[in-house]
Amino acid sequence: MKDKLIVALDVETLKEAKRFVDILYPQVTMFKVGAQLFAACGPEAIKMIGEKGARVFLDLKLHDIPTTVYSAVASGTASCVVITPVITTSTVLAEGNIRVNLTPPVFMMTVHTKGGREMLEKAAKGAKEKARELNIEKPYVVGVTRLTSDPDSGDIQGQVLEAARLAKDAGLDGVVCAVGEAAMIRKEFGKDFIIVTPGIRPKGAAADDQKRTATASEAIAAGADFIVVGRPILKAPDPIKAVKELI
Repeated sequence: MKDKLIVALDVETLKEAKRFVDILYPQVTMFKVGAQLFAACGPEAIKMIGEKGARVFLDLKLHDIPTTVYSAVASGTASCVVITPVITTSTVLAEGNIRVNLTPPVFMMTVHTKGGREMLEKAAKGAKEKARELNIEKPYVVGVTRLTSDPDSGDIQGQVLEAARLAKDAGLDGVVCAVGEAAMIRKEFGKDFIIVTPGIRPKGAAADDQKRTATASEAIAAGADFIVVGRPILKAPDPIKAVKELI
């Protein structure tokens, strides 16, 4: 479970985000930077998490014209890349004795499938081309299908499946969906299609503004690769205890 848990840093300041990262790392090694924190301090949050040694799920749900999304994904791919000189010999330091490692803090980011096929294709291309240019690992680009705050009404499963198919055909690595749709997507698109499930709540916990929630164990059983948990950990009297109980 530890390698599947992403803690959502939905807080107002960099100081508050750093406090949680300091408390939770290395028990938690992946953190979500969403719209709230990114609007407050931008790449500084990504830099802080990367310098700690953790990785970033950049959840901005990009939805704009294709060229803008291409550039935004490329920028996210390169954001706060850490350059670490590694001395390969103890003799005289020379240019040929240093290997430069590029470690991208952002390992996954989101775009919204409502942007359409051309936009999604540009997003996938932006990540791939920037990673190749920098010779770094390409981040996953996943498409948001429907928000977990949307009620479970009408043909929501059909809408989510259609959005997932669009994401797959456009070259994205996977999707974000509620746990209730995860098993359907896993069955339809196989084991190599990434599924990220937010809306995770312990049994009996308040749903807050979420409409389609589930427990962590239900998410894993449904085939989720990553689960995103925020308030149940951030609002807990003892966040590290909450993480251990979840795991």
